[in-house]
Amino acid sequence: MRIETGIPIDNWRAAGPAAAAAEALGFDGALTFELASDPFIPLAFAAVATERIQLGTAIAVCFPRSPMVIATTAWDLHVQSSGRFTLGLGTQVKGHNERRFSVPWSPPHPRLKEYIGALRAIWRCWEFGEKLDFQGEHYSFTLMTPEFSPQPSGLGPIPITIAAVRPALLRLAGEVCDGVRLHPFATRRYVEQIALPEINKGLARTGRERNAFDIWGGGFIVTGKNEAALNAEREKVRYRLAFYGSTRTYHDVLALHGWQDLGLKLHEMSRKGQWSQMAAEVPNEVLETFAVVATYDDLPQKVKARYGGQTDSLTLTMPEDIPDGEVRELLQDIRTIGRTLKSFPSTW
Repeated sequence: MRIETGIPIDNWRAAGPAAAAAEALGFDGALTFELASDPFIPLAFAAVATERIQLGTAIAVCFPRSPMVIATTAWDLHVQSSGRFTLGLGTQVKGHNERRFSVPWSPPHPRLKEYIGALRAIWRCWEFGEKLDFQGEHYSFTLMTPEFSPQPSGLGPIPITIAAVRPALLRLAGEVCDGVRLHPFATRRYVEQIALPEINKGLARTGRERNAFDIWGGGFIVTGKNEAALNAEREKVRYRLAFYGSTRTYHDVLALHGWQDLGLKLHEMSRKGQWSQMAAEVPNEVLETFAVVATYDDLPQKVKARYGGQTDSLTLTMPEDIPDGEVRELLQDIRTIGRTLKSFPSTW
């Protein structure tokens, strides 16, 4: 199993050293997340501070950004990292697109499929000198002059992964992407009964192999050196579960376990602005269904029980008080858990 970790997004000076430290500890990847800061800029610092570790966004919100803008940024990161960049995209929900980004909303499945097609058309234009002639319902790209074309990279294609929760986007990931970023608001039952069957339908639709497709995440990990440390981390995850559970987009996951009423209650509390009170509504049963909760000694075994046979890549944030040697041992133990992914496609 591949193990990735996050790097700072709000402190550019810290991004490069954090990525270099993660590489030295043996992590397979360093990721950024789009929250209150741009997810791409820290990866530029990470690219020039590292040699081996994979870099990626998990995720960058796509619809507020033109595919041409994303294509350029991803190309630069891929080239400057010598082919170590993976582009993780997400649609965000309607409310954020319309009210936070002021972007018109439309059904995300056809629009995202077109977005990915546009990216690949632009990259093929730059890599092989193909005429840029992408015309769709949402995006049209027909002009590319030499002055605005980067030099061919000589590298393999940039892998694209997408965040997906509902069946349509899970199928789309299998059909046209190189991987899927499963939301942390996920359970093993959801992955087994909903996510994997839909991903496999998408793969079968285009005759693609599962061993070239990355399934990432699908839950939370709560870890620490002792029970006191676990308790503190539990409460952080409890808050995040309440936050995600208040969004109706994710209620299908709760419904799979018969917890629809919890989702409706959290949604109503969010409408009233009762954010600080919501975490208390999430019971331990729910938390421990969504999260692996384990001290360092038990972590590899519990990760295997939760993710084994499902997931190729996980994100793990280690507490600051754990010695480097113990981190390396944990990573080695978790990495022995089998995965289906062998490698991303290396040819265009």
